[in-house]
Amino acid sequence: MPCTVCTFNACSSEKAFSVYREHRNWRDNEWGRVLFTDESRFSLSSDSHRILIWRERGSRNHSSNIIERDRYGGRGVLVWGGIMLGSRTDLHIFDAGSINGTRYCNEILLPYVRLFRGATGLHFLFMDDNAPCHRTVAAEQLLESEDIERMDWPTRSPDLNPIEHV
Repeated sequence: MPCTVCTFNACSSEKAFSVYREHRNWRDNEWGRVLFTDESRFSLSSDSHRILIWRERGSRNHSSNIIERDRYGGRGVLVWGGIMLGSRTDLHIFDAGSINGTRYCNEILLPYVRLFRGATGLHFLFMDDNAPCHRTVAAEQLLESEDIERMDWPTRSPDLNPIEHV
């Protein structure tokens, strides 16, 4: 399987290097105040819709060359989590449906991020990516009202987020 990489444009590339430069000399006490978060979707069925087989001519409908698939299956689960030096959040499993700003505020920011901010204190930094539900007016207002500082994070930079490797 080929290695996949994120593509950068000139702007996002420069911003990523700026973040590298800004934080390259940080020590544990500085990184220890950052809550790194992310969501991941896990499929409950095969993600591959392209399965290659080699068969003899005329054996297309032979039972060994047929895979049954539920066309309306493809269910999956969306999980959110956060890590911090020496700590972690519980995993949050989203119920079905898409995640909008309201759900993000009610299911993530209020019960998890606010709790970590309270335990860490004023120097707490929150890192989430640039997913649309993270950047809604509701999410921005909630973070501001709870005095939660968000790290400035470049788009398309999963290599900068340690939770991507968990």
